[in-house]
Amino acid sequence: MKARVVALPGDGVGPEVVRSALRVLEAVAERSGHRLELTEALIGGAALDRVGAPLPDDTLAACRDADAVLLGAVGGPQWDDPSARLRPEQGLLGLRKELGLYANLRPVSLWPCLAQVSPLKAELLQGVDVLVVRELTGGLYFGPRTLERTPEGERATDLLVYTEPEIERVLRLGFELAQRRRHKLCSIDKANVLETSRLWRRTAQRLASEYPDVQLEHQLVDSAAMRLVTAPASLDVLVTENMFGDILSDEASVLAGSLGLLPSASLGAGRLGLYEPIHGSAPTLAGQDLANPLGTILSGALLLRHSLGWEAEARGIELAVGRCLSQGARTRDLGGTLGTSAMTDAVLAAL
Repeated sequence: MKARVVALPGDGVGPEVVRSALRVLEAVAERSGHRLELTEALIGGAALDRVGAPLPDDTLAACRDADAVLLGAVGGPQWDDPSARLRPEQGLLGLRKELGLYANLRPVSLWPCLAQVSPLKAELLQGVDVLVVRELTGGLYFGPRTLERTPEGERATDLLVYTEPEIERVLRLGFELAQRRRHKLCSIDKANVLETSRLWRRTAQRLASEYPDVQLEHQLVDSAAMRLVTAPASLDVLVTENMFGDILSDEASVLAGSLGLLPSASLGAGRLGLYEPIHGSAPTLAGQDLANPLGTILSGALLLRHSLGWEAEARGIELAVGRCLSQGARTRDLGGTLGTSAMTDAVLAAL
């Protein structure tokens, strides 16, 4: 089988970790008798510097024509001007919007051999297996915004906007994912304050009757943040709006011990998906062979599973990562000494 994958290395450590993931994906494809047709394109700050746009038209066209997209990271201090008209992050936000990728999946589980790396007590981490489902194309990040001058000074407004269909489609995905897991769905909102959250809660309650085998629970975002670090094993699938999901999924990374370990998948109505590690561009590590490639390698496994349907190959990558970690392979963020390339070599050997 042949599959078309577009690689978007981006900025900072992005090119290094994407290179690692592609090495693993190509090795798995070759051993399984598949063929990957790989194309590389610009996004983020690298695209701004080269062509003056964070999401060039030819990049978007290539992604639309692909079976899956693998992204490194965008952003860095050289483009960190909040008042700039164009910023690297607009490339990522625009790509998600243009491809109709409305749901971001961030699985968080603990490799038992890394329990000591997490800042949480080991007894709190037993049985942790959380899937955060974040709505990706609505809310504050995409609502109307204004900046105006008033007699009292500048005044800024960002509007939090959601429609019922936007909420329903991501909640429905959450229910379906819960059916394949432990049949528990926690819908997170701020319904005691926000009208959008009240619509979110009503929609979740309405859909619950269609999924009688799933236990629906509502929780306010502030108490959910506390529960993530005090009773994480009690959680299965979490579904929430864009900004809440952005914050909570980063908080959940402490359960695994490092941002460098965690993958993500951004999905829409079809099979095309965007896959990326949840860490940023880490500019202080760029070009030094120091970044942890495992989050990107595991994002490659999600790519094989969700966009290509290669479940056995995806599971093979995940087992290989677990094996090399259990054998003591560690990058610096995990307390070890391996660089990006050496950790990738360890995963390839474990395959």
